[in-house]
This record gives sequence, structure tokens and C-alpha cells, in this order.
Amino acid sequence: MNNSSSAIRHIVIFKYKEGATGDQIQQVTNEFRTLQNKISGILSFEHGVNNSPEGLNLGFSHVYTLTFESMQARETYLPHPQHKLFGEFLGRLGILEDVFVVDYFPAA
Repeated sequence: MNNSSSAIRHIVIFKYKEGATGDQIQQVTNEFRTLQNKISGILSFEHGVNNSPEGLNLGFSHVYTLTFESMQARETYLPHPQHKLFGEFLGRLGILEDVFVVDYFPAA
């Protein structure tokens, strides 16, 4: 069901700059995780590191998945001040080379 009341997945995949440290990447993950407690409508947060043996990830290595309770919750999240602060934090840290985002409604 693809309507505004269905849960929606928000997949964010980061490509970090060469030289980004494990501690810096963990800081990003920790800050990203806290958004779940600061912005209503986020049902879950997951993260992981690409481990595909195919070598087709184009340098995108760290995957973050947020599940929103509805499309409206996602629409609230995108311009939310806490989300903007997270973006500013990423900018100050200066370790992000690129980002890839996909949103979808889970199919049955």
C-alpha cells in the first residue's frame, strides 16, 4: 500500500573521504542515531557497513536506514531543525564525500 499512512523506509548511504577515521565515522553514526529521539515519527534506526563481495558499491560504504511511521513523518523530518543541525555537524566534520538516498514503501 503506497499511501501517506503507510510506513516508509529512508535509506541513506554515505561515502566517506579517504582519511576519515573510525572514530569520526562512529561520531556520525551516534549523531544520526539520536535523531530518533529528537524527531517524532521515526519508528526505527539501523546502520551497517557494506560487505558485498561484488565491489559495486562505488565507494559508498555506510548504510543508515530510518523507518518512518508515514510519509507525513518523513516530510516533517526533512526540514526539521534537528535534521538540519545533523547536516551542519557533517559539514563541520568535513569527512563526507558523497551521499545517496532512496526512500520506498515496503512491498508485501
